[in-house]
Amino acid sequence: MGEAFVSNELFHNWGSVEERREDVLKYMSLYVDYVYRSGELFVNDEMTGFIGLEDSAHSPKLRLLWMLIKMLVMIRSPRIKSLLQYADQLSGANGHYAKQRHIDALMVCVDKDHQGKGIASELVAYAKNMSDDMHLPLLFDTDMKEYADMYVHLGCSLYNTITADNGVSRYCLCYYRD
Repeated sequence: MGEAFVSNELFHNWGSVEERREDVLKYMSLYVDYVYRSGELFVNDEMTGFIGLEDSAHSPKLRLLWMLIKMLVMIRSPRIKSLLQYADQLSGANGHYAKQRHIDALMVCVDKDHQGKGIASELVAYAKNMSDDMHLPLLFDTDMKEYADMYVHLGCSLYNTITADNGVSRYCLCYYRD
């Protein structure tokens, strides 16, 4: 889990792919643990993919704080600082939808050996059904253009793109059936 994130542009200022691998995998492990402990991790029947889905009305602030504290202990301080600066620059990208109650797609992960078999489509369909059932917008944020293109292909609309000072772009997408 997390190998795809090692090459993600979000972490490009942490050094080369090999230089950043260990810290990116630590970050992703902490993040997945946060989503799991918050009860927001949904797994497909074959356990080959999972999606994190968070209702904005029930965001677990204490668990998030605990994750941030663990990050400060486990990951080098300059890397955390650069990540937080980047996150701050992009924080308003979802302003239109984030002001109302919504569902955040925190992550979509598919086991490397099972990619290309429709599992991401299955996970996104699950999230879209949840969105429909709750009558809430479903938001996807990604820093990878190919993922943004995939979400558009799966029925989401790209409604904002913003680029941080470090050159990384955030693609904001929404699925909402009126």
